[in-house]
Amino acid sequence: MSAPALEVNCPVPVPDGLLAAFDAYETALLANDVEALDRLFAPGPDTVRGDGKVLLVGHDSIAGFRSGRKVIPTRRVARLLVRPAGTDAALVMASTVEPATGATGLQTQLWHHIAGEWKVTAAHVTLPAGGRPAAAPPVDPAVWRVVGTPLVAATSGGPLEGTTVAVKDLFEVAGQRLGAGNPVWLAEQEPRRTTAPAVAALLAAGAEITGIARTDEFAYSLAGQNAHYGTAPNVAVPGGIGGGSSSGPASAVAAGQVRVGLGTDTAGSIRVPASYQGLVGVRPTHGAVPSAGVLPLAPSFDTVGWLTRDVPAARRIADVLVTGTAAAATRMMVLPAVEAHAADDVRAACAGVRANLVAAGILPAAETGDLDSSTLETWFAAFRTVQAFEAWQAHGEWLSAHPGVLGPDVGGRFASAATVSAAEADEARGVVSEARTRLRALLDGAVLVLPTTRGGAPDRNAGADIVEAERAGTLRLTCLAGLGGLPAVSLPLARTADGRPAGLCLVGAAGTDLALLDLAATIEGSVR
Repeated sequence: MSAPALEVNCPVPVPDGLLAAFDAYETALLANDVEALDRLFAPGPDTVRGDGKVLLVGHDSIAGFRSGRKVIPTRRVARLLVRPAGTDAALVMASTVEPATGATGLQTQLWHHIAGEWKVTAAHVTLPAGGRPAAAPPVDPAVWRVVGTPLVAATSGGPLEGTTVAVKDLFEVAGQRLGAGNPVWLAEQEPRRTTAPAVAALLAAGAEITGIARTDEFAYSLAGQNAHYGTAPNVAVPGGIGGGSSSGPASAVAAGQVRVGLGTDTAGSIRVPASYQGLVGVRPTHGAVPSAGVLPLAPSFDTVGWLTRDVPAARRIADVLVTGTAAAATRMMVLPAVEAHAADDVRAACAGVRANLVAAGILPAAETGDLDSSTLETWFAAFRTVQAFEAWQAHGEWLSAHPGVLGPDVGGRFASAATVSAAEADEARGVVSEARTRLRALLDGAVLVLPTTRGGAPDRNAGADIVEAERAGTLRLTCLAGLGGLPAVSLPLARTADGRPAGLCLVGAAGTDLALLDLAATIEGSVR
């Protein structure tokens, strides 16, 4: 046991094997034996772990949080209270003490006897207090640039009172600098005097800003791997990338550090991290939420969006930021030429969800759209051309004056963007306009249901060929909403063959944002 003179208080005999399991847990905790700790926590989505800062739901979220821990406890257990609850469950409460400081703490665990072994199904940690106060947990620089308690308070009460928000480091926040994911850019910035309208609307509705969260450099990436600040963790896929460019807000939401992540979506920067981390991601109709006060990437496609853990939370944000009364979809659409770019297991999982929607009477049998692969490639090339041209127009002058400041991936994209001519961009804009007209006609009264991403989150150390295949396939799926200026909602309703989250995306007609979220809520409640 953790301490030789440990006092165990239990009014009846302690269940067989429970003390040995608790001892194994303490040993693993003090040794930071992550694999052993993972084994001692019950598998599945219902296991929970909380402390004064973070509430985590599901074994995968807990494992991901633990894998990024930087501070290893040194305290010992001084007293143990055990209260059996039937034959296969027991509540364990342990008082702890820090030998060096005398600071005390408390941990509470609910253990269940599962398949012959004791497993933790719920745990709560009260951080040490008394003596010398324990240091505050470190802020993960891959997730946050700056945090507060809160960083920015609500400006009035309202429907979002008590809602905590992580703001992507592209939005103006009065009194704060805007970092854009690049330290050289950040060093040259002065605190902003105004707050972006989207942020101000949330504050006026009662939300508070917990902090400013990381973005991939200038939002020109889907990976969530910042060359300067690191890779934001993915608590749903330990060791996997989290997705970008709204990487910091997504990780903060997934880890339970905030309820809402406010970000942007140009080519999928909300939907991709939502898919990879098992979140709800919302991209509104282009222009439905003001983009003033937001650092641009490609204004033809840039859209303010948000991430939450469930649809009702996403709907509350939409009620504040979006207006519209457009009718709900009455038809379901599939586009095989687009869906072909998803991996086989994800495509099959999404087809299964669609079948369940039909069986439940939520949507009628899907209609097949007439978009062919050749047209998709033409549209996709035009999308990338316009995006690249506008990205260079937005940032090329500054980048030219600061050579070598970008990481290799983003730097390579901007180098390519610098070669796009105005004539090429004008020609591509014509194609984009044609695509927008056709997509809006195709989805009039309909909802397109397709995979959000090609697959689940790639491993951080995956080879370049794997990462590029994932990126290329995913962009062909995500570009449709950008081309059409259409609203899209990614739902965590699919899984890869190896269990990684993969989003199911709903793309609706322009202006149907609220109706699309209502449909998403119905689907979430019936299928999830």
